[in-house]
Amino acid sequence: MSSTSLLRYKADYRTLVFVAAYYIIAYGGFITYMLNPELRTWTVMAPWVIVTAFSSFACAVIVHNTIHAPIFHKKSHNKWFQFVLSLAYGYSVSAYVPGHNFSHHKEVQSDKDNMRTSKARFKWHFLNQLLFFFIVTPDLLKAEKKFVAKMKKDKRDWYNQWLAEMILVNVVRIGLLFVNFPAALLFIWGPHIYAAWGIVGTNVWQHDGCDIEDKYNHSRTFTGGLLNFFLFNNGYHGAHHDRPSMHWSLLPAYHEKNIAPYIHPNLNQKNMITYLVKAYIYPGKRVNYDGSPYVLEPAVPDVDWVAELSVIDPAHKYDFGAEASSIDDILQTTEIKETSKVV
Repeated sequence: MSSTSLLRYKADYRTLVFVAAYYIIAYGGFITYMLNPELRTWTVMAPWVIVTAFSSFACAVIVHNTIHAPIFHKKSHNKWFQFVLSLAYGYSVSAYVPGHNFSHHKEVQSDKDNMRTSKARFKWHFLNQLLFFFIVTPDLLKAEKKFVAKMKKDKRDWYNQWLAEMILVNVVRIGLLFVNFPAALLFIWGPHIYAAWGIVGTNVWQHDGCDIEDKYNHSRTFTGGLLNFFLFNNGYHGAHHDRPSMHWSLLPAYHEKNIAPYIHPNLNQKNMITYLVKAYIYPGKRVNYDGSPYVLEPAVPDVDWVAELSVIDPAHKYDFGAEASSIDDILQTTEIKETSKVV
């Protein structure tokens, strides 16, 4: 933990570097395409767009991290950082809160989880991963609309932050279409769509076929160093669900002490690429974590969790991103109580 800088943890200098890199890569590509027609070739543009897309996806992971554990000491800095991240991710950072912090974390894989993986019901498992984003997004947007309406009445500061982020993102993204339509599609809109598709799709490989009732086997963990360097330890998903507000840099140590000794070995994966090939290419069969056949239960509609939500419930006080009820309180909880468990 960093005590002298603006950041809570020195590890988040990496976060800031990745966010800055996104802006350099994305807007550098936009300007290059616009001003240098001779460079509009596949050999130049295709790699540039791919790197931009991955960079935006990395920022989506940062969005996920920052709504759980804000990176700055000051609340005002975290609120401004959400504006910066919203433009890198392509959507309001605050809007990530209802579908993830509430629906998913509080009700994982149940009928109140708008992103439960059982909504993807193709026989070919590859299609479940490929199309998951498109399957669950309509329900996520419906829940977001209800949540926003409730926050407008019950938690106005959160609503104002969400509204400002949405206005900023839409003004900038639509404005860039008028500046240069092809460049905006290639370097802004396309990468943002990929980032949203990617971050929502992680739900499948992190939870599908797991046991939501088990203390340890509710999530799939990936411990590969390269993956976790570029995606800020997002592979340590079991540890993250155990301690959602724990800073990402602490997750590996927490996993080794509190998850790894007890989790089923099939859920403690080293190489993500190997897992993805086996899960979606060959043999490509949808199975439970222990290798038993995956049996789809009857499809059920979402249950409206927003109607039951109380913003003054102490259980939710850390779940609003930069608009958590007490940033000082969440920092103390994360840094003292949780850190002591992994020392």
